[in-house]
Amino acid sequence: MVKPKSSRPPASAGILLYRRLSSATEVLLVHPGGPFWRNKNIGGWQIPKGMIKSGEDMLTAARRETEEELGIRLNGTPAPLGEIRQAGGKVVHVFALEQELDVSRITSNRFRLEWPPRGGRLVSFPEIDRACWLTIAEARLVMLASQQPLLDRLEAQLCR
Repeated sequence: MVKPKSSRPPASAGILLYRRLSSATEVLLVHPGGPFWRNKNIGGWQIPKGMIKSGEDMLTAARRETEEELGIRLNGTPAPLGEIRQAGGKVVHVFALEQELDVSRITSNRFRLEWPPRGGRLVSFPEIDRACWLTIAEARLVMLASQQPLLDRLEAQLCR
């Protein structure tokens, strides 16, 4: 039996972490792991995020997914930044949280993928292979285009 397709696009949730330095505000972006993103730097960096489980609220999902992808505990209460729609149609519910962390201590969870395609062998890859603090201007140059409006929203929120 074929399951009917949902009319609603898949939904994810994530947290845009930031820190304020004396010279600038920086945001934490991650680079997805695995073979599809290996050589994509410009337009490949994004916020840590993941799928919302059935019955899970957006903030709980955002916190869980961010902690899983970074291997850290979050401190404080994230503030809503709204939602964005990515190029593939996925809706991402995003929150912002000020938190300092050492990117060299990040340990991402992993996923398994048949690689090479139709090769019959499952290979394990980290969900993220790198994380980096970037100024908002630097982030605009490398961030996934559909997520760039989040930077404007964060700046507006910090100016209040």
